[in-house]
Amino acid sequence: MSRASTVGVMALIFAVVAGVAGGAAGAELTRGPSAAEVQQASHEEMARRWQSWPAGKVFPPLLPYVAEQGGQENARRVGISSRTDCSAAVDVELRAALKAARCRAVLRATYLDALQGVVVTIGVAAFPDQASALRARAAFPPGGVPSPGLRALAFPRTVADRFTASARQASSLAQAGPYLVIATAGQVDGRPARSVGRQRSTIFAFTTDLEERIVRTLATPARPDCAGKDWQC
Repeated sequence: MSRASTVGVMALIFAVVAGVAGGAAGAELTRGPSAAEVQQASHEEMARRWQSWPAGKVFPPLLPYVAEQGGQENARRVGISSRTDCSAAVDVELRAALKAARCRAVLRATYLDALQGVVVTIGVAAFPDQASALRARAAFPPGGVPSPGLRALAFPRTVADRFTASARQASSLAQAGPYLVIATAGQVDGRPARSVGRQRSTIFAFTTDLEERIVRTLATPARPDCAGKDWQC
């Protein structure tokens, strides 16, 4: 075979190889996302909700709950904190645990029950994954003990302006996916917890309804929309 023929054959081989490689690359670029990629995109979209959703979507103006006497009532939102740093949202005893669990942010809002007798601060703590959220949850005291816990969020010149650290009387937790939702509650008159005698166990029971609705909304997977701006499939 002549040198010219050899060069021609080699050029043909390289062209075929390049064509196969180009075809494979084109197929990779034009194929739809795999099931694993869609699932990963769903997890990532969920983990970004604390940051990508408007504050009013995380904390809606009204949150329904089952009243102590039965029937459905609505807790009304008083306000939302502009601060999101983890250390400012909890008592000092819990800050190291949240840092170790790689807390990304804690969003807080305060609500009033329908009778305007109970004030509740709800905190949404965001973590990289479910395992981190579970580690942080283990640091909070069990049994509804409010301290150390989520710090009360009061708003001046509102009916919730007396809700301070000493006024916290109950606490509860809910966790799903990378989110830990904490509620701490007291009475609007600001009475210190230590001054309260034997308390009705049901007076703050509705707070679990509030936190569970929030965590369920945050951690429920959405139908993937790979063309949407919040999705990366």
